[in-house]
Amino acid sequence: MISVARLAILVGIAGLIPFIACVAAIFAMPQYSVALLGYFYLYSAGILAFMAGIYWPIAMQLDNRCYPLSPLMTMLLSQVFFVAAGIGLLLTTPAQIVLYTLAYLALYITDARWMRVYWPAWYLRLRLLLTLVAVACQLTVGAWFLLLHSS
Repeated sequence: MISVARLAILVGIAGLIPFIACVAAIFAMPQYSVALLGYFYLYSAGILAFMAGIYWPIAMQLDNRCYPLSPLMTMLLSQVFFVAAGIGLLLTTPAQIVLYTLAYLALYITDARWMRVYWPAWYLRLRLLLTLVAVACQLTVGAWFLLLHSS
């Protein structure tokens, strides 16, 4: 039987494939860039919303305790990231570049700073790797878009 850690690592790494594939496809097939950008940001929103959902079960387990965050704050954080993911889909591409890049960074900072006590060490290392790759993809797509449209 596969351990939870190995399964999470496998699923996490597999979750990077659409990010990386979209970046590669944008460079390889620029004629489809509008559709690919749409897919890229739709996937970005989906993953951000998915990751935000992890705070709900933690909040429900906290009951009346307030360390390191209260259940109310934990649930509100979940909603902030979830709503940001949805709002990002309604924005223009330059605004999406900024929103998703900052949201992924903020999500990791939240995990590493305030939620650290809930995660095993391997999970935070995994989250750091996944965040760095996702943010690198966000920045690459953003730079490509801005260079293409700055003329």
